[in-house]
Amino acid sequence: MDDASALYLGLISGTSADSIDAALVSFSRGVPQLLAAHSHPWPSALRERMLALAQGEAALDLDAFGRLDVEIGHHFADAVLQLLEHSDTSAHAVRAIGSHGQTIRHRPAGVYPFTLQLGDPNVIAERCGIDVVADFRRADMAAGGQGAPLLPALHAMLLARPGHARVVLNLGGIANITVLGADGSVHGFDTGPANGLLDAWCLRHRGEPFDRDGAFASSGRVDPALLDALLADSYFALPPPKSTGREHFHLAWLATYSQLAALNPADVQATLLELTVRSVVMAIDQQAPTAGEIMVCGGGVHNGALMHRLGELLAPRTLCSTAHLGIDPDFLEATAFAWLARQRLLGLPGNLPDVTGARGPRVLGAIYSAPTTEPPTRTLSGAS
Repeated sequence: MDDASALYLGLISGTSADSIDAALVSFSRGVPQLLAAHSHPWPSALRERMLALAQGEAALDLDAFGRLDVEIGHHFADAVLQLLEHSDTSAHAVRAIGSHGQTIRHRPAGVYPFTLQLGDPNVIAERCGIDVVADFRRADMAAGGQGAPLLPALHAMLLARPGHARVVLNLGGIANITVLGADGSVHGFDTGPANGLLDAWCLRHRGEPFDRDGAFASSGRVDPALLDALLADSYFALPPPKSTGREHFHLAWLATYSQLAALNPADVQATLLELTVRSVVMAIDQQAPTAGEIMVCGGGVHNGALMHRLGELLAPRTLCSTAHLGIDPDFLEATAFAWLARQRLLGLPGNLPDVTGARGPRVLGAIYSAPTTEPPTRTLSGAS
């Protein structure tokens, strides 16, 4: 297959674990173009099991762990098959799938740093009949890097503007920034929690999986004592490179703060929103003081209260969704994993050592070949 005409497909379920994002991408013009996209929701019971494991709330059972890896893989395959069906695309037109998987644990520090994503790529390759590239983070970690974030290289390709300092802010379960320097330099790191904590608190107290437009947070008031205590967490003072996840910022972490007991749930939600905003602004002030434009992607772009507060504290810098630049903010991450799959097949690096702290550029990901003697399994798994 001629790579210039080949399509790639990217898959990711982020730290919020709200859905699997699937993106069908063309590279016919040299840079990725999003042709079609699909958001595949997780069954609520499966999502609860994944989050319990990610947050250390579930005991490790190797049998359950193995089954979960395969079950998640089937749902990733379902997302691919639905996207192909909805876009009327043949599997033969897709050169490879880049599957990030579902992160269950990310521990970039310690004697033996590791990261763990579930979603068996063998299942995806078998059922979809398309080669799969997966396990993108561990090669960078083996080289001394954080294994994250991996999007800055694509951010630079799509959004850098020579002579202008810009920041790309991704508001997923965790917030991260990419600093695009006026001199062409690229840096980036995770700033701290974003949707993950907000969603979890909203689900616990409102029974809703996310705070629509920030209405719950807007109904409360920020508690200065709790906010100061949260911002004193050691992660915020760490210099980059750094990365984090739900294994650090989760409800059990929040419950360790004594100030929580005296507050009503709406005030806590307002304080968590302010925590996201303050930690993001602090990171931008420290690492990108000359940047005049902040371009936002990820699910948090739809939280009106969050975006409004960011705009207030980042002024006079301009704040806008990447949608204003022709880039879908909801599927930029999935697009990145399509690009990373292509990088792997071309034998090109996918990491930026200045971002992750790795000893050098590394080709990321392992290839899982599709079967060549039998047709793929087209029917959906029906797993729940």
